[in-house]
Amino acid sequence: MPLSGITVIDCGQVVAGPTIAMILGDFGAEVIKVENPEGGDQGRHFGRSKDGVPLTWKQLSRNKKTITLSLSKPAGQELFCRLIKATQADVLIESFRAGTFERWNLGFERLRARSPGLTMIRVSGFGQTGPYKDRPGFGTLAEAMSGFAHITGQPDGPPTLPPFPLADTTAAMYATIGALLCLYQRDVGKTGRGQSIDVSLLESLYTVLSGHAIAQDQLGVPGKRTGSRTSGSAPRNVYRTSDDRWVAIAGSTQAITERLFNEMDRADLLDDPRFKTNRDRLANVEALDQIVSAWVSQRSQDECIEQLVEAEVAVAPVADFKDLAEDPHLLARKTLATIEDPELGVLRMPDVLPKLSDTPGKIRHTGLPLGKYNKEIYQELLGLSESELQSLKADGVV
Repeated sequence: MPLSGITVIDCGQVVAGPTIAMILGDFGAEVIKVENPEGGDQGRHFGRSKDGVPLTWKQLSRNKKTITLSLSKPAGQELFCRLIKATQADVLIESFRAGTFERWNLGFERLRARSPGLTMIRVSGFGQTGPYKDRPGFGTLAEAMSGFAHITGQPDGPPTLPPFPLADTTAAMYATIGALLCLYQRDVGKTGRGQSIDVSLLESLYTVLSGHAIAQDQLGVPGKRTGSRTSGSAPRNVYRTSDDRWVAIAGSTQAITERLFNEMDRADLLDDPRFKTNRDRLANVEALDQIVSAWVSQRSQDECIEQLVEAEVAVAPVADFKDLAEDPHLLARKTLATIEDPELGVLRMPDVLPKLSDTPGKIRHTGLPLGKYNKEIYQELLGLSESELQSLKADGVV
Protein backbone atom coordinates (compact mmCIF):
# COMPACT_ATOMS: atom_id res chain seq x y z
CA MET A 1 0.00 0.00 0.00
CA PRO A 2 1.15 3.61 -0.54
CA LEU A 3 2.30 4.17 3.06
CA SER A 4 3.81 0.77 3.75
CA GLY A 5 6.98 1.29 5.79
CA ILE A 6 5.70 4.51 7.40
CA THR A 7 5.31 4.43 11.19
CA VAL A 8 2.77 6.70 12.89
CA ILE A 9 2.52 7.30 16.63
CA ASP A 10 -1.04 8.37 17.43
CA CYS A 11 -1.37 10.34 20.67
CA GLY A 12 -4.53 12.05 19.44
CA GLN A 13 -7.70 12.29 21.46
CA VAL A 14 -11.39 11.84 20.58
CA VAL A 15 -11.81 12.70 16.84
CA ALA A 16 -9.38 15.05 15.07
CA GLY A 17 -6.04 13.39 15.85
CA PRO A 18 -7.34 9.82 15.63
CA THR A 19 -8.93 10.58 12.24
CA ILE A 20 -5.54 11.60 10.80
CA ALA A 21 -4.01 8.33 12.04
CA MET A 22 -6.97 6.36 10.72
CA ILE A 23 -6.48 7.75 7.21
CA LEU A 24 -2.74 7.06 7.26
CA GLY A 25 -3.35 3.57 8.63
CA ASP A 26 -5.95 2.86 5.96
CA PHE A 27 -3.21 3.21 3.36
CA GLY A 28 -0.68 0.95 4.97
CA ALA A 29 1.11 2.95 7.67
CA GLU A 30 1.82 1.07 10.89
CA VAL A 31 -0.06 3.05 13.52
CA ILE A 32 0.75 2.68 17.21
CA LYS A 33 -2.07 4.16 19.24
CA VAL A 34 -0.89 5.52 22.61
CA GLU A 35 -3.57 5.78 25.32
CA ASN A 36 -3.61 6.72 28.97
CA PRO A 37 -3.75 3.56 31.15
CA GLU A 38 -6.64 5.10 33.10
CA GLY A 39 -9.61 4.89 30.75
CA GLY A 40 -7.77 5.24 27.45
CA ASP A 41 -8.57 7.75 24.72
CA GLN A 42 -11.73 9.72 25.49
CA GLY A 43 -12.89 8.61 22.05
CA ARG A 44 -13.70 5.26 23.66
CA HIS A 45 -16.48 7.06 25.55
CA PHE A 46 -17.67 9.16 22.61
CA GLY A 47 -21.00 8.49 20.88
CA ARG A 48 -23.20 5.43 20.97
CA SER A 49 -22.25 1.97 22.20
CA LYS A 50 -23.63 -1.58 21.96
CA ASP A 51 -23.27 -3.93 24.93
CA GLY A 52 -20.68 -1.53 26.34
CA VAL A 53 -18.62 -1.53 23.12
CA PRO A 54 -18.09 1.99 21.66
CA LEU A 55 -19.19 2.10 18.02
CA THR A 56 -17.46 5.26 16.78
CA TRP A 57 -14.23 3.86 18.21
CA LYS A 58 -14.46 0.84 15.92
CA GLN A 59 -14.06 3.12 12.92
CA LEU A 60 -11.74 5.81 14.28
CA SER A 61 -9.21 3.30 15.66
CA ARG A 62 -9.26 0.75 12.88
CA ASN A 63 -5.86 -0.47 11.66
CA LYS A 64 -4.13 0.67 14.88
CA LYS A 65 -2.02 -1.18 17.45
CA THR A 66 -3.19 0.11 20.80
CA ILE A 67 -0.84 0.44 23.78
CA THR A 68 -1.14 2.18 27.13
CA LEU A 69 1.36 4.75 28.38
CA SER A 70 1.15 7.65 30.82
CA LEU A 71 2.93 10.57 29.16
CA SER A 72 2.53 12.75 32.25
CA LYS A 73 4.92 10.52 34.25
CA PRO A 74 8.71 10.86 33.79
CA ALA A 75 9.09 7.11 33.34
CA GLY A 76 6.42 7.22 30.64
CA GLN A 77 8.20 10.09 28.89
CA GLU A 78 11.46 8.16 28.79
CA LEU A 79 9.67 5.11 27.44
CA PHE A 80 7.98 7.26 24.81
CA CYS A 81 11.34 8.60 23.63
CA ARG A 82 12.58 5.02 23.37
CA LEU A 83 9.55 4.18 21.26
CA ILE A 84 10.22 7.10 18.89
CA LYS A 85 13.84 5.99 18.49
CA ALA A 86 13.17 2.28 18.16
CA THR A 87 10.53 2.76 15.47
CA GLN A 88 12.28 5.71 13.80
CA ALA A 89 8.80 7.15 13.75
CA ASP A 90 7.83 9.11 10.67
CA VAL A 91 4.71 10.88 12.00
CA LEU A 92 3.63 11.78 15.53
CA ILE A 93 0.11 13.06 16.15
CA GLU A 94 -0.91 14.90 19.32
CA SER A 95 -4.10 16.83 20.02
CA PHE A 96 -3.65 18.16 23.54
CA ARG A 97 -3.90 21.77 24.62
CA ALA A 98 -1.02 23.92 23.33
CA GLY A 99 2.16 23.48 25.37
CA THR A 100 1.19 20.17 26.96
CA PHE A 101 3.91 18.15 25.25
CA GLU A 102 6.49 20.79 26.24
CA ARG A 103 5.30 20.55 29.84
CA TRP A 104 5.91 16.82 29.62
CA ASN A 105 9.43 17.45 28.25
CA LEU A 106 8.37 15.98 24.91
CA GLY A 107 8.95 18.99 22.69
CA PHE A 108 9.52 18.58 18.97
CA GLU A 109 13.29 19.05 19.00
CA ARG A 110 13.82 16.44 21.71
CA LEU A 111 11.73 13.94 19.80
CA ARG A 112 13.24 14.75 16.42
CA ALA A 113 16.68 14.12 17.92
CA ARG A 114 15.54 10.50 18.36
CA SER A 115 14.13 10.30 14.81
CA PRO A 116 15.42 13.06 12.47
CA GLY A 117 12.75 12.34 9.85
CA LEU A 118 9.90 12.80 12.34
CA THR A 119 6.98 15.05 11.42
CA MET A 120 4.92 16.14 14.42
CA ILE A 121 1.28 17.05 13.81
CA ARG A 122 -0.16 19.29 16.51
CA VAL A 123 -3.93 19.61 16.38
CA SER A 124 -5.66 21.91 18.85
CA GLY A 125 -8.71 24.10 19.10
CA PHE A 126 -6.91 27.40 18.52
CA GLY A 127 -3.35 26.54 17.50
CA GLN A 128 0.02 26.66 19.22
CA THR A 129 0.22 30.48 19.25
CA GLY A 130 -2.09 33.45 19.75
CA PRO A 131 -4.14 34.78 22.67
CA TYR A 132 -6.57 31.83 22.67
CA LYS A 133 -3.97 29.06 22.60
CA ASP A 134 -4.36 28.15 26.29
CA ARG A 135 -8.14 27.75 26.12
CA PRO A 136 -9.74 24.32 26.01
CA GLY A 137 -10.60 23.86 22.35
CA PHE A 138 -13.26 21.45 21.19
CA GLY A 139 -14.97 21.24 17.80
CA THR A 140 -18.11 22.82 19.21
CA LEU A 141 -16.22 26.02 19.96
CA ALA A 142 -14.65 26.11 16.51
CA GLU A 143 -18.03 25.51 14.89
CA ALA A 144 -19.40 28.48 16.82
CA MET A 145 -16.44 30.84 16.33
CA SER A 146 -15.64 30.01 12.69
CA GLY A 147 -18.83 31.59 11.36
CA PHE A 148 -20.39 28.22 10.60
CA ALA A 149 -23.12 28.36 13.26
CA HIS A 150 -23.88 31.99 12.37
CA ILE A 151 -24.86 31.06 8.80
CA THR A 152 -26.51 27.70 9.61
CA GLY A 153 -30.17 27.31 10.45
CA GLN A 154 -33.43 28.93 9.46
CA PRO A 155 -33.51 32.74 9.02
CA ASP A 156 -35.86 33.18 12.00
CA GLY A 157 -34.16 30.51 14.12
CA PRO A 158 -31.07 30.36 16.34
CA PRO A 159 -27.51 29.72 15.17
CA THR A 160 -27.16 25.97 14.62
CA LEU A 161 -24.24 23.67 15.43
CA PRO A 162 -23.67 20.51 13.38
CA PRO A 163 -24.75 17.18 14.94
CA PHE A 164 -21.40 15.57 14.10
CA PRO A 165 -17.72 16.55 14.60
CA LEU A 166 -17.40 18.79 11.55
CA ALA A 167 -14.51 20.96 12.78
CA ASP A 168 -12.50 17.95 13.95
CA THR A 169 -12.90 16.13 10.66
CA THR A 170 -12.09 19.23 8.59
CA ALA A 171 -8.93 19.85 10.61
CA ALA A 172 -7.97 16.19 10.22
CA MET A 173 -8.17 16.50 6.43
CA TYR A 174 -5.85 19.53 6.40
CA ALA A 175 -3.46 17.86 8.84
CA THR A 176 -3.32 14.69 6.75
CA ILE A 177 -2.44 16.73 3.67
CA GLY A 178 0.25 18.44 5.74
CA ALA A 179 1.71 15.10 6.82
CA LEU A 180 1.92 13.86 3.24
CA LEU A 181 3.53 17.13 2.12
CA CYS A 182 6.17 16.82 4.83
CA LEU A 183 6.90 13.19 3.97
CA TYR A 184 7.20 14.11 0.29
CA GLN A 185 9.57 17.01 1.05
CA ARG A 186 11.65 14.82 3.35
CA ASP A 187 11.99 11.91 0.92
CA VAL A 188 11.66 13.33 -2.59
CA GLY A 189 13.16 16.67 -1.66
CA LYS A 190 15.93 14.70 0.08
CA THR A 191 16.02 16.95 3.16
CA GLY A 192 15.86 13.91 5.44
CA ARG A 193 14.12 16.05 8.06
CA GLY A 194 10.56 16.13 9.28
CA GLN A 195 8.62 19.24 10.24
CA SER A 196 6.19 20.48 12.88
CA ILE A 197 2.62 21.07 11.69
CA ASP A 198 0.33 23.45 13.58
CA VAL A 199 -3.35 22.85 12.75
CA SER A 200 -6.24 24.50 14.57
CA LEU A 201 -9.87 23.43 14.42
CA LEU A 202 -10.97 27.08 14.26
CA GLU A 203 -8.86 28.02 11.23
CA SER A 204 -9.60 24.80 9.35
CA LEU A 205 -13.36 25.31 9.43
CA TYR A 206 -13.10 29.07 8.86
CA THR A 207 -11.08 28.41 5.71
CA VAL A 208 -13.61 26.07 4.10
CA LEU A 209 -16.53 28.48 4.51
CA SER A 210 -16.14 29.38 0.87
CA GLY A 211 -16.32 33.05 -0.04
CA HIS A 212 -17.72 34.39 3.23
CA ALA A 213 -14.46 35.95 4.43
CA ILE A 214 -13.94 37.66 1.07
CA ALA A 215 -17.55 38.88 1.00
CA GLN A 216 -17.07 40.44 4.42
CA ASP A 217 -13.78 42.00 3.34
CA GLN A 218 -15.06 43.46 0.07
CA LEU A 219 -18.78 44.03 0.72
CA GLY A 220 -19.05 44.27 4.49
CA VAL A 221 -21.45 41.31 4.52
CA PRO A 222 -21.19 39.41 7.84
CA GLY A 223 -23.21 36.42 6.61
CA LYS A 224 -26.71 35.33 7.60
CA ARG A 225 -28.81 32.22 8.05
CA THR A 226 -30.65 31.14 4.91
CA GLY A 227 -31.92 27.69 5.81
CA SER A 228 -31.18 25.29 2.97
CA ARG A 229 -30.77 28.07 0.45
CA THR A 230 -27.45 29.44 -0.69
CA SER A 231 -26.25 32.82 -1.88
CA GLY A 232 -24.66 31.14 -4.91
CA SER A 233 -27.59 29.86 -6.96
CA ALA A 234 -31.36 29.40 -7.08
CA PRO A 235 -33.38 27.29 -6.93
CA ARG A 236 -31.47 25.41 -4.25
CA ASN A 237 -33.47 24.00 -1.36
CA VAL A 238 -35.16 20.97 0.12
CA TYR A 239 -38.82 20.48 -0.80
CA ARG A 240 -41.52 18.36 0.86
CA THR A 241 -43.16 15.67 -1.25
CA SER A 242 -46.75 14.40 -1.14
CA ASP A 243 -45.72 11.38 0.97
CA ASP A 244 -44.19 13.66 3.63
CA ARG A 245 -40.63 13.01 2.55
CA TRP A 246 -38.10 15.42 1.11
CA VAL A 247 -35.99 15.99 -2.00
CA ALA A 248 -33.12 18.37 -2.64
CA ILE A 249 -33.03 20.26 -5.93
CA ALA A 250 -30.05 22.29 -7.14
CA GLY A 251 -30.35 24.65 -10.10
CA SER A 252 -26.62 25.26 -10.01
CA THR A 253 -26.37 26.05 -13.73
CA GLN A 254 -28.65 27.85 -16.14
CA ALA A 255 -29.12 24.70 -18.24
CA ILE A 256 -30.29 22.63 -15.26
CA THR A 257 -32.73 25.33 -14.18
CA GLU A 258 -34.14 25.54 -17.70
CA ARG A 259 -34.62 21.75 -17.76
CA LEU A 260 -36.39 21.97 -14.39
CA PHE A 261 -38.77 24.68 -15.59
CA ASN A 262 -39.55 22.70 -18.76
CA GLU A 263 -40.19 19.50 -16.77
CA MET A 264 -42.52 21.45 -14.49
CA ASP A 265 -44.37 22.54 -17.64
CA ARG A 266 -43.47 26.12 -16.73
CA ALA A 267 -41.41 27.24 -19.70
CA ASP A 268 -43.03 30.62 -19.20
CA LEU A 269 -40.72 31.16 -16.23
CA LEU A 270 -37.80 31.41 -18.65
CA ASP A 271 -39.27 34.64 -19.98
CA ASP A 272 -40.28 36.00 -16.57
CA PRO A 273 -37.83 38.83 -15.70
CA ARG A 274 -37.82 37.59 -12.10
CA PHE A 275 -36.38 34.21 -13.07
CA LYS A 276 -34.48 34.60 -16.36
CA THR A 277 -30.97 34.55 -14.91
CA ASN A 278 -29.41 33.20 -11.74
CA ARG A 279 -29.05 36.72 -10.31
CA ASP A 280 -32.72 37.37 -11.05
CA ARG A 281 -33.70 34.14 -9.31
CA LEU A 282 -31.59 34.93 -6.26
CA ALA A 283 -33.29 38.31 -5.96
CA ASN A 284 -36.72 36.65 -6.13
CA VAL A 285 -35.97 33.38 -4.35
CA GLU A 286 -39.07 33.42 -2.13
CA ALA A 287 -41.43 33.52 -5.10
CA LEU A 288 -39.36 30.93 -6.95
CA ASP A 289 -39.33 28.48 -4.03
CA GLN A 290 -43.10 28.74 -3.69
CA ILE A 291 -43.50 27.69 -7.32
CA VAL A 292 -41.05 24.79 -7.10
CA SER A 293 -42.43 23.68 -3.73
CA ALA A 294 -46.00 23.59 -5.06
CA TRP A 295 -44.92 21.39 -7.98
CA VAL A 296 -42.94 18.98 -5.79
CA SER A 297 -45.74 18.70 -3.23
CA GLN A 298 -47.99 17.09 -5.84
CA ARG A 299 -45.64 14.11 -6.24
CA SER A 300 -44.26 11.38 -4.02
CA GLN A 301 -40.52 11.30 -3.40
CA ASP A 302 -40.03 8.37 -5.78
CA GLU A 303 -42.15 9.99 -8.49
CA CYS A 304 -40.36 13.31 -8.18
CA ILE A 305 -36.89 11.76 -8.34
CA GLU A 306 -37.77 9.47 -11.24
CA GLN A 307 -39.22 12.35 -13.27
CA LEU A 308 -36.40 14.81 -12.64
CA VAL A 309 -33.60 12.28 -13.08
CA GLU A 310 -35.09 11.36 -16.44
CA ALA A 311 -35.05 15.07 -17.34
CA GLU A 312 -31.41 15.39 -16.18
CA VAL A 313 -32.28 17.79 -13.37
CA ALA A 314 -30.04 17.75 -10.28
CA VAL A 315 -32.20 16.07 -7.63
CA ALA A 316 -31.63 13.68 -4.73
CA PRO A 317 -33.63 12.26 -1.85
CA VAL A 318 -33.01 13.48 1.68
CA ALA A 319 -31.87 10.09 2.95
CA ASP A 320 -31.48 8.71 6.45
CA PHE A 321 -28.83 6.17 7.39
CA LYS A 322 -31.19 3.22 6.90
CA ASP A 323 -31.75 4.44 3.34
CA LEU A 324 -28.01 4.74 2.79
CA ALA A 325 -27.31 1.23 4.06
CA GLU A 326 -29.67 -0.08 1.38
CA ASP A 327 -28.87 2.35 -1.43
CA PRO A 328 -28.12 0.42 -4.65
CA HIS A 329 -25.48 2.92 -5.80
CA LEU A 330 -23.54 2.77 -2.53
CA LEU A 331 -23.86 -1.01 -2.50
CA ALA A 332 -22.57 -1.25 -6.06
CA ARG A 333 -19.57 0.92 -5.19
CA LYS A 334 -18.96 -1.06 -1.98
CA THR A 335 -19.03 2.12 0.08
CA LEU A 336 -19.80 0.09 3.20
CA ALA A 337 -17.18 -2.48 4.10
CA THR A 338 -18.20 -5.66 5.94
CA ILE A 339 -15.75 -6.46 8.74
CA GLU A 340 -15.49 -9.28 11.27
CA ASP A 341 -15.03 -7.70 14.71
CA PRO A 342 -13.92 -9.76 17.74
CA GLU A 343 -16.36 -7.95 20.05
CA LEU A 344 -19.37 -7.21 17.85
CA GLY A 345 -19.19 -9.92 15.22
CA VAL A 346 -20.00 -8.85 11.67
CA LEU A 347 -20.34 -5.09 11.28
CA ARG A 348 -20.42 -2.60 8.42
CA MET A 349 -18.64 0.74 8.34
CA PRO A 350 -17.63 3.25 5.64
CA ASP A 351 -14.80 1.83 3.57
CA VAL A 352 -11.48 3.53 2.87
CA LEU A 353 -11.45 6.79 0.91
CA PRO A 354 -10.17 7.86 -1.54
CA LYS A 355 -10.35 4.86 -3.86
CA LEU A 356 -6.95 4.30 -5.50
CA SER A 357 -6.94 2.19 -8.65
CA ASP A 358 -3.58 0.40 -8.23
CA THR A 359 -2.76 0.64 -4.50
CA PRO A 360 -6.07 0.84 -2.64
CA GLY A 361 -6.30 1.14 1.12
CA LYS A 362 -7.76 -1.57 3.31
CA ILE A 363 -9.43 -2.05 6.68
CA ARG A 364 -7.29 -4.75 8.25
CA HIS A 365 -9.07 -4.71 11.60
CA THR A 366 -11.42 -2.53 13.64
CA GLY A 367 -10.63 -0.59 16.82
CA LEU A 368 -9.13 -2.88 19.45
CA PRO A 369 -9.43 -3.22 23.25
CA LEU A 370 -7.24 -1.04 25.46
CA GLY A 371 -3.59 -2.11 25.60
CA LYS A 372 -3.99 -4.98 23.15
CA TYR A 373 -0.43 -4.55 21.79
CA ASN A 374 1.43 -3.79 25.03
CA LYS A 375 3.32 -7.07 24.99
CA GLU A 376 4.39 -6.78 21.33
CA ILE A 377 5.55 -3.16 21.57
CA TYR A 378 7.15 -3.13 25.02
CA GLN A 379 8.65 -6.60 25.17
CA GLU A 380 9.28 -7.61 21.57
CA LEU A 381 10.15 -4.15 20.19
CA LEU A 382 11.66 -2.29 23.16
CA GLY A 383 13.03 -5.37 24.90
CA LEU A 384 11.46 -4.94 28.34
CA SER A 385 11.32 -8.02 30.52
CA GLU A 386 8.08 -9.33 31.95
CA SER A 387 9.07 -8.10 35.42
CA GLU A 388 9.89 -4.62 34.09
CA LEU A 389 6.54 -4.45 32.30
CA GLN A 390 4.66 -5.53 35.42
CA SER A 391 6.55 -2.97 37.51
CA LEU A 392 5.61 -0.19 35.09
CA LYS A 393 2.04 -1.37 35.17
CA ALA A 394 1.98 -1.31 38.97
CA ASP A 395 3.30 2.28 38.91
CA GLY A 396 0.54 3.35 36.49
CA VAL A 397 3.01 4.06 33.68
CA VAL A 398 1.52 1.49 31.28
